[in-house]
Amino acid sequence: MTDRETATDVVGMWVTADGHIRQELRADGRYDEARGDRRSAYTGRYTVTGGHLDYVDDTGFTATGDIRDNVLYHEHLVLYRESDHRQVRR
Repeated sequence: MTDRETATDVVGMWVTADGHIRQELRADGRYDEARGDRRSAYTGRYTVTGGHLDYVDDTGFTATGDIRDNVLYHEHLVLYRESDHRQVRR
């Protein structure tokens, strides 16, 4: 991701390789993260600066992420675009 790319470039579903964690980054700057069978386990807003994401959960918790080579490194998680079937096992 280059510095000229915008937030719309991250929009979509991001998932861990095992499919357990699913993070939807929406075009309106909101995110919704499911964990296993628990829908909307975490919700909040995010902003994008270049390839860096800043998250603020609806409870006030903050986190960060970085996109490198079309992979989202979100704190201790590694997420792939759902459309990249080479990485995501279902």
